[in-house]
Amino acid sequence: MKIGFDAKRAVQNRTGLGNYSRFVIDILTTYANRNEYVLYAPKYPKKNLLGKLSDNAMLSLPTSAMWKKFSAIWRIWGVTKEIKQAEIQLFHGLSNELPLNISKAKQCKSIVTIHDLIFLRYPSYYRFIDRQIYTYKFRRACLKANRIIAISECTKRDIMHFFGIREEKIDIVYQGCDKQFQKTATIETKNRIREKYQLPEQYILYVGSIEERKNLLLLAKALKHVQPDIQVVAIGKRTPYLETIESYLKENQLEDRMHFFSNIPFDELPAFYQMATTFVYPSFFEGFGIPLLEALYSGTPAIGAIGSCLEEAGGPHSLYVNPESELELADAINRTLSDQELRQTMIAEGKKYAALFEESKLAADLLKVYEKTISENSI
Repeated sequence: MKIGFDAKRAVQNRTGLGNYSRFVIDILTTYANRNEYVLYAPKYPKKNLLGKLSDNAMLSLPTSAMWKKFSAIWRIWGVTKEIKQAEIQLFHGLSNELPLNISKAKQCKSIVTIHDLIFLRYPSYYRFIDRQIYTYKFRRACLKANRIIAISECTKRDIMHFFGIREEKIDIVYQGCDKQFQKTATIETKNRIREKYQLPEQYILYVGSIEERKNLLLLAKALKHVQPDIQVVAIGKRTPYLETIESYLKENQLEDRMHFFSNIPFDELPAFYQMATTFVYPSFFEGFGIPLLEALYSGTPAIGAIGSCLEEAGGPHSLYVNPESELELADAINRTLSDQELRQTMIAEGKKYAALFEESKLAADLLKVYEKTISENSI
């Protein structure tokens, strides 16, 4: 097959959609290297983002002076002509959208991955204009695509509910996490990182943007009911929501029990996970919840929240709590600290569950969708 990708996020974003895009390209070029892959990107990659991926796939950028100047429009309009000329058989929009005129490349089938519709579930977290743009782009992509990939059962249900898409048009293909989380950090690495960041001996770990939807304030509140020698290490991009958390910590004399870090090098994250006593991800809503999967691979007991798809990422042996209940969260944390039999079960079963997200399996799942899309008539 000759397959094209919308590679904007792959070459520009270091987290989130960028990680997903690079993950898909990586596993396909590794496990299905007989196919030909073309990465359509509006700009040159940021330093070190593509790495060896560029050795296994051709990078295609705007060539004319006009399209270089208006690269954002090229991505949603001008790229279709190049897709047609290159005789691409299948174009995969990796980040919720497709070129608006993709149907003009008549010989080319299309797939779009929809990650989540949180902006429709929780509109208060988004600006009005952003909601309008996202709704238009995502809905149009779902309607125009030959098939849709949802990254969770939860996202599949939302696509059907909000956009009226028929179930038979949607395939679920989970996303995995970086293979670094499957490697055990050396004692020397752990000691170096512990000293570098002055990490406590025992800590609860949180990884994710520090924003209202992620609900980190619940963990701050739960600290009042957790043994006093346990601290929290929170890693993620800071937003104004952090001020709300810091105010609460100060009012309750908990400032010394919660430590915030941002811009942690990616290759240091596995050690943070592996040294953690418990991992907590109390988000109100997610499209999937990769940090929970990263915790499972790291052998760290994981606690998530009910209400979205976190059970799909964390599996049946992780713990889940009401995202509004600090007492439920505190009880779950305390159980992972005091019940050694529970801890060992969560660790062992978590690693078994994580095996369902191995790269070779996910690559095979993607290829099945690709082959089905190319061979069938549009739904």
